[in-house]
Amino acid sequence: MQPQKFLSALRLTAFLLCMSFALHTSAQTKLAPGIYDTVIVQVCVEANGDITPCSWLSDVYVRARMTAAQRKRYAEWTRLRNAVYVTYPYAMAASRVMNDINAKLVNVTDKKKRKEIIMSRENELKKEFADKLTQLSVYQGKVLMKLIYRETGNNCYEIIEDYKGKFNAGFWQTIALVFGSNLRQNYEPDGKDLDMEMIVLDVEKMYGVKRG
Repeated sequence: MQPQKFLSALRLTAFLLCMSFALHTSAQTKLAPGIYDTVIVQVCVEANGDITPCSWLSDVYVRARMTAAQRKRYAEWTRLRNAVYVTYPYAMAASRVMNDINAKLVNVTDKKKRKEIIMSRENELKKEFADKLTQLSVYQGKVLMKLIYRETGNNCYEIIEDYKGKFNAGFWQTIALVFGSNLRQNYEPDGKDLDMEMIVLDVEKMYGVKRG
């Protein structure tokens, strides 16, 4: 046999022996995986069923000084939030009383009897809330009127007019205007009163109020 062919046959034999030894060894011994053999990652399932690797980074908080406009906005929001927290229970009480009065006035046509029903509940409200309401600021009073509108669907002028007559409604409207307020205030939860609505929704969660 020529030397070149002999060397080629020797290398082939050595290669086959090494492969046979490696296969035999791997069958007998389970090698520990290397640190780069497998990388376990979380996946996200897309709407179309595709699966792609994904991961979530830790939250990063960035703090900076507020601008003058931001400080003003935050101060206004805080003032509104505090006013809602103070006046919300009164608005709920007013709503309950009005519902009770309206229920008792059903089918009552006698003016004297109707007046007695209204006066009885009015005296109860005065006894329970008069001192507390007089401690409210003008701003808190405005917020309270808006919340009453939100709970009843009527502004304070309409409520006074229905229960006490136009003269009383006009009188209290004049007083309100003198103090920079307005009994005819409405409530726009999707407009100018959006901030108030968001705060009220949070307050309702605190009170456990459930809307139908």
